[in-house]
Amino acid sequence: MEHTRSSDPVIQTARELATHSADIKHLQNDMDKMVKDMDEIKETIKEISKTLSEAKGGWRMFMMIGGIGATVGAAASWLIDIIRN
Repeated sequence: MEHTRSSDPVIQTARELATHSADIKHLQNDMDKMVKDMDEIKETIKEISKTLSEAKGGWRMFMMIGGIGATVGAAASWLIDIIRN
C-alpha cells in the first residue's frame, strides 16, 4: 500500500492549523474594525449629546426672554390703557 503525503496525519493537522490561523487572523481584523467603528460611534453620540444640551439651554433662554418680553408688553399695554382713561 502506497502512503501519500496528503493523507499523512501530521500534514493534515498542519493544514488545518494553517487554515484556523488564517480564520483567526480574519476574525481579529474584523474585531479591530468593529472596535474602531464603535469608537467613532461613541464620539458621534457625544457630539450629538453636546449639541442637544446646547440647544436645550438656548431654548430655555429663548423662552425666558420671550416671557420677559410678554410681561413688559402686557405692563406697557396696561399703563397705556390707564393713561388714556
